Amino acid sequence: MSLKHIKTTGLAAIVALGLSTTGASASYCSDGNTVKFAGISWESGAFITEVMMNILETGYDCQVDSIPGNSITLEQAVANNDIQIFAEEWLGRSDIWNKAVDQGKVVAIGKTFVGASEGWFVPDYVIKGDEKRGIEPMAPDLKSVTQLSDPKYVELFTDPEEPSKGRFLNCPSGWTCEGISTAKLEAYQLDDHYVNFRPGTGTALDAAIKSAYLQGEPLLFYYWSPTAMMGKFNLIQLDEPAYSDACWAELSKSDGKREEACAFPSVDVAYGVNSTFAKDAPEIAAVLEKATFPLEDVNGSLAYMADNEVDADVAAKEFLKTKADVWGEWVSPEAKAKIEDSLK
Repeated sequence: MSLKHIKTTGLAAIVALGLSTTGASASYCSDGNTVKFAGISWESGAFITEVMMNILETGYDCQVDSIPGNSITLEQAVANNDIQIFAEEWLGRSDIWNKAVDQGKVVAIGKTFVGASEGWFVPDYVIKGDEKRGIEPMAPDLKSVTQLSDPKYVELFTDPEEPSKGRFLNCPSGWTCEGISTAKLEAYQLDDHYVNFRPGTGTALDAAIKSAYLQGEPLLFYYWSPTAMMGKFNLIQLDEPAYSDACWAELSKSDGKREEACAFPSVDVAYGVNSTFAKDAPEIAAVLEKATFPLEDVNGSLAYMADNEVDADVAAKEFLKTKADVWGEWVSPEAKAKIEDSLK
């Protein structure tokens, strides 16, 4: 059993014990304590944080706040109990967090969402076509990155500036995913067949995908979820050889061997919570344990933010108004009624 599962199992015992012996979060909040959330800057984290703050504030009469900062600073603040909840902690990705877990200062509660992924994608119409737009399937047999060296696929994804090669749309330079995908191009022996195109910014990456999709053009690119783009467009992830620790260790080193490549590691995302807080506020911990957002709802809410040019707090209220069947399962009947009243 992994350390993560040990910590999570221990948390279940903490929650059960706390609920049987105390008034739970009512006592924590009624004592005048403020539940401080990490002010996560990326869109999915900001949206989820706003939803959970609304639930605790209106459903459980808690004072809530969010503290801005970068991920490293915010994770350390959770370890120190200066912040209590980091709503979208990607487990195993942060040395700061891993050290705090080892020291027993933080615990991972529940699953913020399930099914997040990263990899190489194409628009769905490349494989399936789009009858409504009059687009015929361009590569109906394309399933895996291992097929991309076939000249017919190189030609399909032609680079406009170097037509003898295809184009792979990578992350911007300096992003971790850019280095990984560059290593994969070499390991899959695709670097001689494709231009490794790096847009200048994340906004430029999104703009290139959006432009190609709306025009029905073929495109091969790296992307991830949850994101607004996943909520707006239908994308298909190409298969890769199964992940292995040995393969990933080489891919993720700048001087690693490029003899094989594999899929990105699976993603586990949880609520990162200070351990002392989890003991002191077991009813809040119990809510977090249940609060798993369907991935399609996260993607849809991010698309709502983009389409309507609104902030996370507006999208959070829209989610609470329209998805009571989802979040209503996380809270007590009394809390659900209070939250719904607050939205009227």
